[in-house]
Amino acid sequence: MSTAQEVYQKKTVKTLNVLRTDLNTVRAGRANAALLDQILVDYYGTPTPLKNLSNISVPDPRTLLITPFDPKSVGDIEKAIMVSNLGINPSNDGKSVRLAIPQLTEERRKDLTKIIRRMGEDAKVAIRNLRREANDDLKKAEKKGDLTEDDLKNDLDEIQKLTDDCMKDIDEIISNKEKELMEI
Repeated sequence: MSTAQEVYQKKTVKTLNVLRTDLNTVRAGRANAALLDQILVDYYGTPTPLKNLSNISVPDPRTLLITPFDPKSVGDIEKAIMVSNLGINPSNDGKSVRLAIPQLTEERRKDLTKIIRRMGEDAKVAIRNLRREANDDLKKAEKKGDLTEDDLKNDLDEIQKLTDDCMKDIDEIISNKEKELMEI
């Protein structure tokens, strides 16, 4: 495997991981602490990730319980959740914040499915851009004389195989997330 292929493979793995992480933030009707991964709390003037300020637990399938390390930050956490576009209203008892995850409506499921498909398409575009960059690097290496014409052809074919595999993986990831959304 050439250096360009190794670099390409590492970047595609990173792209797939980003897609999985982004999909975890899509609310699927059941409580999942990953829903709160993108939320930043204004903590003493500094935007701080919520997971760094509190313990997040899932006491039952439809509830998230956020217990801040600093009880004074309960109001800031509640405000950050309300400002985020999660569509969940927090309730606070002075010591912790409770999020009741509502049942998804059919319309909301369809909207989320569109969002998920768009995320998948964005990941595919990123993979295609990575493929183009890798192919350009290989062609430059061949022009310099670092690669033979046969090696170039083999490497380009290998890059295409990796790309096809990534596209299948993306389709599978998106399909699984859609099934998760629709079964709830």
